[in-house]
Amino acid sequence: MTVLVLVAAVLALLLGGAGAASAHAGLSGSDPADGSVLKTEPQHVTLTFTESVSFSDDSLRVLSPANERVNPRPAQHADGKENTARVELSGKLPQGTYTVAWRVVSADGHPISGAFVFSIGRPSETAAVVATDSPDDTAVGRLYGVLRHVAYSGLALLVGAATFVLVCWPTAGATRPVRRLLTVGWVALTASTVALLLLRGPYETAGSVTSAFDLGQLGRAVTTRSGGALMARLVLLAVIAVLLRRWARRFDGADDGARPPELGSRDRQVGALLAVALAVTWAFAEHAAAGIQVVLAMPVAVLHLLAMGVWLGGLITLLLLLRRRGPADQGVPASAIARFSRTAFRAVAVLVGTGVYQSWRQVGSWEALSSTSYGRTLVVKVAVVALVLWVASYSRRWTARLVHEASPAKAVRVRAAERARVAQTVGAPPAPARQDHDTAPDAPAGDGPDEKTAPPASDADTYRRGLRRMVTVEAVLGVVVLVITTVLTGTQPSRAAGEKAAAASVADSGVKVLTVPFDMGTANHQGTVQITLSPGRVGENTVEAVVFTADGGLASVPELRVTLTQEELGIGPLDAKLKNQKGYWAAYDLRLPMPGEWTVNVTIRTTDIDQVTVRETVRITPVPR
Repeated sequence: MTVLVLVAAVLALLLGGAGAASAHAGLSGSDPADGSVLKTEPQHVTLTFTESVSFSDDSLRVLSPANERVNPRPAQHADGKENTARVELSGKLPQGTYTVAWRVVSADGHPISGAFVFSIGRPSETAAVVATDSPDDTAVGRLYGVLRHVAYSGLALLVGAATFVLVCWPTAGATRPVRRLLTVGWVALTASTVALLLLRGPYETAGSVTSAFDLGQLGRAVTTRSGGALMARLVLLAVIAVLLRRWARRFDGADDGARPPELGSRDRQVGALLAVALAVTWAFAEHAAAGIQVVLAMPVAVLHLLAMGVWLGGLITLLLLLRRRGPADQGVPASAIARFSRTAFRAVAVLVGTGVYQSWRQVGSWEALSSTSYGRTLVVKVAVVALVLWVASYSRRWTARLVHEASPAKAVRVRAAERARVAQTVGAPPAPARQDHDTAPDAPAGDGPDEKTAPPASDADTYRRGLRRMVTVEAVLGVVVLVITTVLTGTQPSRAAGEKAAAASVADSGVKVLTVPFDMGTANHQGTVQITLSPGRVGENTVEAVVFTADGGLASVPELRVTLTQEELGIGPLDAKLKNQKGYWAAYDLRLPMPGEWTVNVTIRTTDIDQVTVRETVRITPVPR
């Protein structure tokens, strides 16, 4: 039942956490710029990204106002720069609004997509319509996300169970639970890798699930960074299958408790080398392969992944062995539990150390922990890890008690106490000391009328039950950490989000500042109100208003109201709902739904009975893509 509950929890977490992923790269600029109006037709369209990208033949499409494609050839890197994509346009282009739709793959393997418009001569009333859904909000994208979870789980089971056998208890390799765990881990990792490779093409091009068997797409996927990593992983898994089969033959015939086969340093070295190679196939095609300090980030990512496998996979292995039903001599030796405790402690230490570095590299600032999706998810992971460490402290206590109970000194003391036990008769004079030549056997302990006949419960059994409970809780929390880690690998790092925002702000600062004069209600007193809209684009905006007197000093007014209206589309008036901030007025959640020319109406109450309304126009720009 415990195993079934664990499996159900894993499936629920996997399916629940398989949301859409955000990519690492971002569009930092384009030529022509989004929303620009050109006097003459351009010769090509160029996109610039925050990191290197790859693309297929259909990655960039330039559509005319009549929704006809006007770029006859596929995209190429501009001037050999890996972070650019350029397409040439066909001859004479009519006037109107053109749509540029793009979908590329960032260096960490995630597809990103978007669209923007530019006009030639003058904007037209019609433009091509392009879907703006998330690049992962497709059947292929969701299935790809679930398979990534399965791959991580398979790696953890395979590495953790193998480490337990090679380092902690060689005899465990002859037990049925460990053999099944190694098989399940290998099958899960192999099956998910094959499926990920088949889906790689449709995942990058937003194709259908049925196109997974398109040999053309499969051939192209194999040549990409992510596809090459998946192919290398399959080769390694084939080698591991041969090695596991050889080890299984060596363990065949060895029952639990029998002399284990020799597993020397060569076996450990081969196992460690294969585990490192498997982890490299992840680091080579995910966040570690892009961004800053790639040379250092790659080995750190490998260590982080291996430590996760050793700790979580080892926990599940130990849990299954502790829950076995069988003769007493089939239990896990206390020495093996102690060795795993030390190994798990080192693995968690590596997890924490490498996790701190990865967090600094991907987040970049304290503010990003609360302002980005990656940062908020990371905070949740840190909280769960802290809870895991707290539970693990109890596991170590139970392990220490179990090891102490099984120590040779403890056994000697117990045997000495048993030899010193003699039978006594309650209420009678003490029996004379027995002579050495006395051959009559002693009455067995417990035969007296007031002695309990049942032997006391074994402390070792109590300690094993306590350890089993703590390991169960630790394993479940470890699965939660694994799921959160998988979600993080599919989420845009905070540092990359900041770079994208900075690049966008360079292209378009966006902040709109309006200075509007108004009559203050007294002779020759003309005041001004300064309205600041930030970022001045579609979506949520901050509005700040400051009132100045005629001589430039700050003026205090009883009430200030700002509304915005889009007259052409009949939107508004939208009230900014300013609040007095003791010197200025502000609102932080004004949401503007559409770009274009907006009319700003400012109502200033100068006295309890006098007020004046002035107006100005402001251009709200689209959100940069």
